Amino acid sequence: MEEKKKVLISKEEIQQKVRELGQKISEDYKDKKLMVVSLLKGSFIFTADLVREIDIPTRIEFMTTSSYGHSQETSGKVDIVNDLKVDIKGYDVLIVDDIMDSGLTMKRIIEHLKTQGPNSIKSCVLLDKPDRRKVELTPDYVGFTIPDLFIVGYGLNYGDYYRNVPYVFTFDNK
Repeated sequence: MEEKKKVLISKEEIQQKVRELGQKISEDYKDKKLMVVSLLKGSFIFTADLVREIDIPTRIEFMTTSSYGHSQETSGKVDIVNDLKVDIKGYDVLIVDDIMDSGLTMKRIIEHLKTQGPNSIKSCVLLDKPDRRKVELTPDYVGFTIPDLFIVGYGLNYGDYYRNVPYVFTFDNK
């Protein structure tokens, strides 16, 4: 069966929203020591586009987490596969992820990084799926709030594919 793509958020809509988020973050952090922590693999495209829209000095670091494997559902268990290798004391940390659904990954990372003495920790996600939330957590910066659909593209994968698609889509099997 051939699966059809249904575009939910276009490349142009994403570009406009990323620009707006970059401007807002630049204003909010203008007198602070900003460190962006990108959660790999999903957020690498969003992070790359976002930091190019931030016009203040910004340090960029990466962490790798895992909670999905190859399925469409989170396993509920969040593993830190690769942790930060830098001291975040004195930084205002902005954790960037592609999507927040259950909130378990972001909650785990925030709790983990809080123990390392940053000035502040906030979160930024391109996509927020509040209907799937399992913890009390709302991202500080949100690109788009979406319904509970399985979505792919712009960094989000299915299997290990589709991250390179420049828009967000779902499979329309009708």
